[in-house]
Amino acid sequence: MERRTLGATGLEVGAVGLGCMPMSWAYSASQQRGDRSLGAVHAALDAGVTLLDTADMYGPFTNELLLGRALRGRRAEAFVATKCGLLVGDGHIVANGRPSYVRRACDASLRRLQTDVIDLYQLHRADPEVPVEETWGAMAELVTAGKVRALGWCAVGVRGSRRGASDLYDGTIRQLERVQQEFPVSAVQAELSVWSPEALARLLPWCAARGVGFLAAMPLGNGFLTGTLTPGGGFEPEDLRARHPRFTAEMMAANQPLVAGLRRVAERHGGEAAGATPAQVALAWALAQGRHVVPVPGTKRGRWAVENARAARLALTARDLAEIAALPPARGSWD
Repeated sequence: MERRTLGATGLEVGAVGLGCMPMSWAYSASQQRGDRSLGAVHAALDAGVTLLDTADMYGPFTNELLLGRALRGRRAEAFVATKCGLLVGDGHIVANGRPSYVRRACDASLRRLQTDVIDLYQLHRADPEVPVEETWGAMAELVTAGKVRALGWCAVGVRGSRRGASDLYDGTIRQLERVQQEFPVSAVQAELSVWSPEALARLLPWCAARGVGFLAAMPLGNGFLTGTLTPGGGFEPEDLRARHPRFTAEMMAANQPLVAGLRRVAERHGGEAAGATPAQVALAWALAQGRHVVPVPGTKRGRWAVENARAARLALTARDLAEIAALPPARGSWD
Protein backbone atom coordinates (compact mmCIF):
# COMPACT_ATOMS: atom_id res chain seq x y z
CA MET A 1 0.00 0.00 0.00
CA GLU A 2 1.06 3.58 -0.63
CA ARG A 3 2.68 5.23 2.39
CA ARG A 4 2.15 8.73 3.71
CA THR A 5 4.22 10.71 6.21
CA LEU A 6 2.31 11.95 9.22
CA GLY A 7 3.18 15.58 9.70
CA ALA A 8 6.72 16.65 10.49
CA THR A 9 7.37 13.56 12.61
CA GLY A 10 8.76 11.49 9.75
CA LEU A 11 6.50 8.66 10.91
CA GLU A 12 5.02 6.78 7.97
CA VAL A 13 1.59 5.17 7.84
CA GLY A 14 -0.43 3.34 5.23
CA ALA A 15 -2.54 5.61 3.04
CA VAL A 16 -5.77 4.24 4.58
CA GLY A 17 -6.17 3.62 8.31
CA LEU A 18 -8.60 1.58 10.41
CA GLY A 19 -11.01 3.13 12.90
CA CYS A 20 -11.57 0.57 15.65
CA MET A 21 -14.44 2.36 17.41
CA PRO A 22 -17.31 0.34 15.80
CA MET A 23 -15.82 -2.85 17.23
CA SER A 24 -17.03 -1.97 20.73
CA TRP A 25 -18.77 1.41 20.73
CA ALA A 26 -21.58 3.40 19.12
CA TYR A 27 -22.59 1.03 16.27
CA SER A 28 -24.81 -2.10 16.20
CA ALA A 29 -24.00 -3.59 19.60
CA SER A 30 -25.45 -7.00 18.66
CA GLN A 31 -22.83 -7.36 15.91
CA GLN A 32 -19.83 -6.53 18.10
CA ARG A 33 -17.95 -9.80 18.51
CA GLY A 34 -14.44 -10.05 19.86
CA ASP A 35 -13.25 -12.81 17.54
CA ARG A 36 -14.62 -11.03 14.46
CA SER A 37 -12.99 -7.76 15.52
CA LEU A 38 -9.64 -9.43 16.12
CA GLY A 39 -9.90 -10.90 12.64
CA ALA A 40 -10.70 -7.47 11.19
CA VAL A 41 -7.55 -5.95 12.72
CA HIS A 42 -5.42 -8.82 11.42
CA ALA A 43 -6.98 -8.59 7.95
CA ALA A 44 -6.28 -4.86 7.88
CA LEU A 45 -2.64 -5.39 8.84
CA ASP A 46 -2.30 -8.10 6.20
CA ALA A 47 -3.69 -5.64 3.61
CA GLY A 48 -1.05 -3.05 4.44
CA VAL A 49 -3.00 -0.89 6.88
CA THR A 50 -0.77 0.39 9.67
CA LEU A 51 -2.64 3.24 11.42
CA LEU A 52 -5.10 1.86 13.97
CA ASP A 53 -7.22 4.49 15.69
CA THR A 54 -8.91 4.02 19.06
CA ALA A 55 -9.64 5.95 22.28
CA ASP A 56 -9.90 5.21 25.98
CA MET A 57 -13.56 6.29 26.01
CA TYR A 58 -14.64 3.71 23.40
CA GLY A 59 -16.37 1.06 25.44
CA PRO A 60 -15.21 2.71 27.65
CA PHE A 61 -11.79 1.03 27.75
CA THR A 62 -12.84 -2.17 25.95
CA ASN A 63 -11.70 -0.91 22.54
CA GLU A 64 -8.13 -0.40 23.72
CA LEU A 65 -8.19 -3.80 25.44
CA LEU A 66 -9.33 -5.43 22.21
CA LEU A 67 -6.63 -3.70 20.20
CA GLY A 68 -4.01 -4.73 22.71
CA ARG A 69 -5.05 -8.36 22.25
CA ALA A 70 -5.09 -8.02 18.47
CA LEU A 71 -1.54 -6.67 18.38
CA ARG A 72 0.09 -9.44 20.38
CA GLY A 73 3.02 -10.48 18.24
CA ARG A 74 2.22 -7.81 15.62
CA ARG A 75 2.86 -4.53 17.43
CA ALA A 76 5.78 -3.66 15.12
CA GLU A 77 3.40 -3.66 12.12
CA ALA A 78 1.06 -1.07 13.59
CA PHE A 79 0.97 2.68 14.14
CA VAL A 80 -1.20 2.98 17.25
CA ALA A 81 -3.23 6.15 17.72
CA THR A 82 -5.38 6.63 20.79
CA LYS A 83 -7.02 9.53 22.60
CA CYS A 84 -7.60 11.00 26.04
CA GLY A 85 -9.65 13.87 27.43
CA LEU A 86 -13.20 12.50 27.60
CA LEU A 87 -14.81 10.59 30.46
CA VAL A 88 -17.92 8.48 29.99
CA GLY A 89 -20.45 8.64 32.81
CA ASP A 90 -23.97 7.36 33.26
CA GLY A 91 -25.62 8.78 30.17
CA HIS A 92 -23.20 11.65 29.70
CA ILE A 93 -19.70 12.48 28.48
CA VAL A 94 -17.50 15.16 30.07
CA ALA A 95 -14.11 16.60 29.17
CA ASN A 96 -11.16 16.32 31.53
CA GLY A 97 -7.98 18.12 30.58
CA ARG A 98 -6.28 18.27 33.98
CA PRO A 99 -2.58 17.40 33.65
CA SER A 100 -2.75 14.83 36.46
CA TYR A 101 -5.57 13.06 34.65
CA VAL A 102 -3.73 13.12 31.31
CA ARG A 103 -0.73 11.39 32.89
CA ARG A 104 -2.89 8.71 34.52
CA ALA A 105 -4.90 8.20 31.34
CA CYS A 106 -1.76 7.65 29.28
CA ASP A 107 -0.39 5.04 31.68
CA ALA A 108 -3.73 3.24 31.67
CA SER A 109 -3.88 3.25 27.87
CA LEU A 110 -0.36 1.84 27.67
CA ARG A 111 -1.39 -1.05 29.93
CA ARG A 112 -4.57 -1.80 28.00
CA LEU A 113 -2.79 -1.60 24.64
CA GLN A 114 0.03 -3.81 25.96
CA THR A 115 2.67 -1.51 24.54
CA ASP A 116 5.56 0.62 25.76
CA VAL A 117 4.78 3.58 23.54
CA ILE A 118 1.78 5.19 21.84
CA ASP A 119 2.61 6.41 18.34
CA LEU A 120 0.05 9.22 18.26
CA TYR A 121 -1.64 10.51 21.43
CA GLN A 122 -4.62 12.72 20.61
CA LEU A 123 -6.60 15.16 22.71
CA HIS A 124 -10.18 14.05 22.17
CA ARG A 125 -11.70 17.34 23.36
CA ALA A 126 -10.35 20.44 25.07
CA ASP A 127 -11.60 20.94 28.64
CA PRO A 128 -13.30 24.36 28.93
CA GLU A 129 -12.30 24.47 32.61
CA VAL A 130 -8.57 23.99 31.98
CA PRO A 131 -6.30 26.24 29.87
CA VAL A 132 -5.52 24.17 26.81
CA GLU A 133 -1.81 24.98 27.17
CA GLU A 134 -1.78 23.11 30.49
CA THR A 135 -3.35 20.01 28.98
CA TRP A 136 -1.07 20.11 25.94
CA GLY A 137 1.98 20.70 28.13
CA ALA A 138 1.21 17.54 30.09
CA MET A 139 0.87 15.62 26.83
CA ALA A 140 4.20 17.02 25.64
CA GLU A 141 5.82 15.72 28.83
CA LEU A 142 4.71 12.24 27.81
CA VAL A 143 6.70 12.60 24.59
CA THR A 144 9.76 13.66 26.57
CA ALA A 145 9.26 10.66 28.85
CA GLY A 146 9.23 8.30 25.85
CA LYS A 147 5.66 7.13 26.42
CA VAL A 148 4.31 8.88 23.32
CA ARG A 149 5.91 9.59 19.93
CA ALA A 150 3.69 12.40 18.61
CA LEU A 151 0.66 14.47 19.57
CA GLY A 152 -2.61 14.97 17.73
CA TRP A 153 -5.76 17.05 18.06
CA CYS A 154 -9.34 15.91 17.47
CA ALA A 155 -12.05 18.14 16.04
CA VAL A 156 -14.52 15.36 15.29
CA GLY A 157 -18.28 15.76 15.30
CA VAL A 158 -18.57 19.42 14.30
CA ARG A 159 -21.16 19.95 11.58
CA GLY A 160 -22.04 23.12 9.72
CA SER A 161 -25.76 22.64 9.69
CA ARG A 162 -26.52 26.26 10.43
CA ARG A 163 -23.14 27.90 9.86
CA GLY A 164 -21.04 28.55 6.80
CA ALA A 165 -18.21 26.13 6.16
CA SER A 166 -15.74 29.02 6.02
CA ASP A 167 -16.00 29.70 9.77
CA LEU A 168 -16.97 26.28 11.07
CA TYR A 169 -13.51 25.47 12.43
CA ASP A 170 -12.43 28.96 13.49
CA GLY A 171 -12.44 28.02 17.17
CA THR A 172 -10.49 24.84 16.50
CA ILE A 173 -7.86 26.73 14.52
CA ARG A 174 -7.46 29.29 17.29
CA GLN A 175 -6.83 26.50 19.78
CA LEU A 176 -4.43 24.75 17.41
CA GLU A 177 -2.42 27.93 17.01
CA ARG A 178 -2.19 28.25 20.80
CA VAL A 179 -0.95 24.71 21.41
CA GLN A 180 1.47 24.89 18.48
CA GLN A 181 3.37 27.44 20.56
CA GLU A 182 3.84 24.80 23.27
CA PHE A 183 4.58 21.64 21.28
CA PRO A 184 4.10 20.63 17.61
CA VAL A 185 0.78 19.23 16.46
CA SER A 186 1.59 16.24 14.26
CA ALA A 187 -1.95 15.42 13.16
CA VAL A 188 -5.47 16.78 13.29
CA GLN A 189 -8.43 14.39 13.17
CA ALA A 190 -11.72 15.77 11.91
CA GLU A 191 -14.72 14.62 9.94
CA LEU A 192 -14.19 14.71 6.19
CA SER A 193 -16.25 12.98 3.55
CA VAL A 194 -18.21 13.60 0.38
CA TRP A 195 -21.26 14.38 2.52
CA SER A 196 -19.38 16.39 5.19
CA PRO A 197 -16.71 18.36 3.32
CA GLU A 198 -16.63 21.39 5.64
CA ALA A 199 -12.99 20.86 6.65
CA LEU A 200 -11.92 21.64 3.07
CA ALA A 201 -12.59 25.35 3.54
CA ARG A 202 -10.03 26.24 6.23
CA LEU A 203 -8.96 23.35 8.45
CA LEU A 204 -7.41 21.17 5.75
CA PRO A 205 -5.45 24.09 4.22
CA TRP A 206 -4.27 25.10 7.70
CA CYS A 207 -2.81 21.63 8.19
CA ALA A 208 -1.25 21.51 4.71
CA ALA A 209 0.47 24.88 5.18
CA ARG A 210 2.11 23.70 8.42
CA GLY A 211 3.04 20.16 7.50
CA VAL A 212 0.41 18.73 9.85
CA GLY A 213 -1.14 15.38 8.98
CA PHE A 214 -4.91 15.15 8.60
CA LEU A 215 -6.82 12.05 9.72
CA ALA A 216 -10.16 12.06 7.90
CA ALA A 217 -12.69 10.69 10.37
CA MET A 218 -15.96 9.16 9.17
CA PRO A 219 -14.87 9.25 5.49
CA LEU A 220 -17.72 6.88 4.60
CA GLY A 221 -20.39 9.07 6.17
CA ASN A 222 -21.08 6.70 9.07
CA GLY A 223 -21.62 3.93 6.52
CA PHE A 224 -24.07 5.80 4.29
CA LEU A 225 -21.62 6.31 1.42
CA THR A 226 -21.02 2.56 1.13
CA GLY A 227 -24.43 2.18 -0.53
CA THR A 228 -25.23 -0.81 1.68
CA LEU A 229 -27.80 0.88 3.96
CA THR A 230 -31.51 0.82 3.16
CA PRO A 231 -33.63 3.92 3.89
CA GLY A 232 -36.06 3.08 6.66
CA GLY A 233 -34.15 -0.07 7.58
CA GLY A 234 -33.77 1.15 11.15
CA PHE A 235 -30.90 0.92 13.63
CA GLU A 236 -30.42 -0.61 17.03
CA PRO A 237 -31.31 1.77 19.90
CA GLU A 238 -27.69 2.24 21.00
CA ASP A 239 -26.49 2.91 17.46
CA LEU A 240 -25.55 6.59 17.10
CA ARG A 241 -27.25 6.64 13.70
CA ALA A 242 -30.63 6.04 15.35
CA ARG A 243 -30.48 9.68 16.51
CA HIS A 244 -28.49 11.12 13.61
CA PRO A 245 -30.37 13.76 11.58
CA ARG A 246 -29.14 12.32 8.29
CA PHE A 247 -30.29 8.79 9.05
CA THR A 248 -34.02 9.30 9.20
CA ALA A 249 -35.77 7.36 6.45
CA GLU A 250 -36.69 10.64 4.75
CA MET A 251 -33.15 12.02 4.73
CA MET A 252 -31.55 8.74 3.69
CA ALA A 253 -33.88 8.67 0.70
CA ALA A 254 -33.18 12.33 -0.08
CA ASN A 255 -29.41 11.76 -0.02
CA GLN A 256 -29.40 8.77 -2.38
CA PRO A 257 -28.08 10.95 -5.27
CA LEU A 258 -24.75 11.06 -3.41
CA VAL A 259 -24.46 7.28 -3.40
CA ALA A 260 -25.66 7.09 -7.00
CA GLY A 261 -22.95 9.55 -8.02
CA LEU A 262 -20.23 7.53 -6.29
CA ARG A 263 -21.58 4.37 -7.91
CA ARG A 264 -21.39 5.96 -11.38
CA VAL A 265 -17.74 6.80 -10.81
CA ALA A 266 -17.08 3.26 -9.56
CA GLU A 267 -18.70 1.80 -12.68
CA ARG A 268 -16.39 3.89 -14.86
CA HIS A 269 -13.49 2.20 -13.09
CA GLY A 270 -14.90 -1.26 -13.78
CA GLY A 271 -17.35 -1.51 -10.88
CA GLU A 272 -17.21 -4.33 -8.38
CA ALA A 273 -15.88 -6.71 -11.02
CA ALA A 274 -12.70 -4.61 -11.06
CA GLY A 275 -12.79 -3.96 -7.33
CA ALA A 276 -14.30 -0.47 -7.48
CA THR A 277 -17.16 0.25 -5.09
CA PRO A 278 -18.90 3.44 -3.90
CA ALA A 279 -17.03 3.12 -0.60
CA GLN A 280 -13.68 2.94 -2.37
CA VAL A 281 -14.55 5.98 -4.47
CA ALA A 282 -15.46 7.90 -1.30
CA LEU A 283 -12.10 6.97 0.26
CA ALA A 284 -10.19 7.76 -2.94
CA TRP A 285 -11.88 11.18 -2.94
CA ALA A 286 -10.56 11.80 0.59
CA LEU A 287 -7.06 10.70 -0.44
CA ALA A 288 -7.20 13.07 -3.41
CA GLN A 289 -7.62 16.06 -1.08
CA GLY A 290 -3.93 16.13 -0.24
CA ARG A 291 -0.83 14.09 0.42
CA HIS A 292 -1.23 14.83 4.12
CA VAL A 293 -4.69 13.20 4.27
CA VAL A 294 -5.19 9.68 5.68
CA PRO A 295 -8.83 8.51 5.80
CA VAL A 296 -9.67 6.37 8.81
CA PRO A 297 -12.84 4.38 8.03
CA GLY A 298 -14.28 2.31 10.85
CA THR A 299 -15.43 -1.27 10.53
CA LYS A 300 -15.97 -4.48 12.49
CA ARG A 301 -15.43 -6.89 9.61
CA GLY A 302 -12.27 -8.04 7.89
CA ARG A 303 -13.94 -8.04 4.48
CA TRP A 304 -14.63 -4.31 4.67
CA ALA A 305 -11.23 -3.55 6.16
CA VAL A 306 -9.58 -5.14 3.12
CA GLU A 307 -11.93 -3.40 0.66
CA ASN A 308 -11.20 -0.06 2.32
CA ALA A 309 -7.45 -0.63 2.18
CA ARG A 310 -7.63 -1.31 -1.56
CA ALA A 311 -9.11 2.15 -2.13
CA ALA A 312 -5.53 3.45 -2.08
CA ARG A 313 -5.08 1.83 -5.52
CA LEU A 314 -7.99 3.74 -7.06
CA ALA A 315 -6.76 6.85 -8.87
CA LEU A 316 -9.63 9.24 -9.56
CA THR A 317 -9.45 11.35 -12.70
CA ALA A 318 -10.12 15.07 -12.99
CA ARG A 319 -13.49 14.13 -14.50
CA ASP A 320 -14.29 11.92 -11.52
CA LEU A 321 -13.43 14.65 -9.02
CA ALA A 322 -15.42 17.27 -10.92
CA GLU A 323 -18.44 14.98 -11.03
CA ILE A 324 -18.24 14.33 -7.30
CA ALA A 325 -17.86 18.04 -6.59
CA ALA A 326 -21.05 18.69 -8.56
CA LEU A 327 -23.14 16.28 -6.47
CA PRO A 328 -25.85 17.92 -4.35
CA PRO A 329 -24.85 18.67 -0.75
CA ALA A 330 -26.08 16.24 1.86
CA ARG A 331 -29.26 17.13 3.69
CA GLY A 332 -30.23 16.52 7.29
CA SER A 333 -33.47 16.83 9.23
CA TRP A 334 -32.44 20.39 10.10
CA ASP A 335 -32.59 21.45 6.43
